[in-house]
Amino acid sequence: MKTFFRNYKSTAILLAAIIIGGIAGVVAGSKAEVVKPFGDLFLNLMFTVIIPLVFFSISSAIANMAGLGRLGKILGSIILVFLGTSLLAAIIGFGGTFIIKPLAHTDTTAIEQMMAKADGSRQSGTNPSFLEQLVQTFTVPDFPNLFTKTNMLQLIVFSVLFGLATTLAGEKGKPVAAFLASGTAVMMKFVKIIMYYAPIGLGCYFASIIGTLGPQILEGYARSFGLYLILTVIYFFGFFTLYAFMAGGAEGIKVFWKNAVPPSVTAIATCSSAACIPVNLETVQKMHVPSDIAETVIPLGANTHKDGSVFGGVLKIVFLFTLFGKDLTSLPHMLAVIAVAFLVGAVMGAIPSGGMIGEMLILSVFGFPPESLPIIAVISTIIDVPATLLNSTGNTVSAMLVSRLVEGKHWLSRTQ
Repeated sequence: MKTFFRNYKSTAILLAAIIIGGIAGVVAGSKAEVVKPFGDLFLNLMFTVIIPLVFFSISSAIANMAGLGRLGKILGSIILVFLGTSLLAAIIGFGGTFIIKPLAHTDTTAIEQMMAKADGSRQSGTNPSFLEQLVQTFTVPDFPNLFTKTNMLQLIVFSVLFGLATTLAGEKGKPVAAFLASGTAVMMKFVKIIMYYAPIGLGCYFASIIGTLGPQILEGYARSFGLYLILTVIYFFGFFTLYAFMAGGAEGIKVFWKNAVPPSVTAIATCSSAACIPVNLETVQKMHVPSDIAETVIPLGANTHKDGSVFGGVLKIVFLFTLFGKDLTSLPHMLAVIAVAFLVGAVMGAIPSGGMIGEMLILSVFGFPPESLPIIAVISTIIDVPATLLNSTGNTVSAMLVSRLVEGKHWLSRTQ
């Protein structure tokens, strides 16, 4: 029992704070706005730390991957499997939101007015062409422009290139790689300090939001959680079985489900992909995955392959689009939702506590006001357990898929 509480302590405290804040918002109504500055304090702290955290984390991850260079074929297969499954998860999640709409019949007038004010303060000049917009999406005209939360995607591109350049520099780049690793460790401690205040900050902000929007938004969260559970069941039993079949046919399905319980139970019990690494390594060995593939896929997957987080990204984006009255039926918007959700799960998963960073990426790309961050942070909290189940256990079946690509069609029969 002590172990269980230790694993879920942070989530339980945060969820309790949000519930208390929601009750306070319902009871106090618009008067709950008085505690909003306590929420603003938390947001400002997070917005301040986010830029150096993204830079150090992503650059360090790329810069310190030089030792994996000899595993070119394995890494190529990992990229193919991780990208393919994450993209499919984004499409499935997006399709699910058309069947169960998280905010159906919800009055969004108050939040739309808030969005209109934010849009009015940002809009200026003429609309750029498609190519100009593409350039602005991935780059900035001047280096200082990178250091703002509104250019998050551009900072990610810069960080990846900086990490790659550090790797290519060889011996001369090793001091920089060590500096990036140290910077990552320091920034994560910084985030940990801030997160001690998160229950108070998010609780107060949520009280303010419920007081402003009314309790009808709570139904939206309930719908979102219900949709997520349905997606989890479909993906876990349906698509994990499909992936196992693709990896080893009928025998692959048998091998996967024979060994799937330990990593699944561990994921639910610990609510941490990192904590599942030892169990996942032991499990994929029982699945007859070659050791060099297992030792590459599992640690890498714990950081960069999170299909459950992709589902969460879709929910958050659709939630905000609906809340702010934005059109989701146009093809460009549909593709953008799928692409950003994929990016949230596949790329931002490389950063510890990346959920909050992924949420900021969503706000940055789609132009939502910073004040909407706590709205989708609540979704991260309520889907934490099923998301970890998909994130962690999904890496075991991914190891089987990578084995199929690297070792050939009959890999399973040769290793048994």
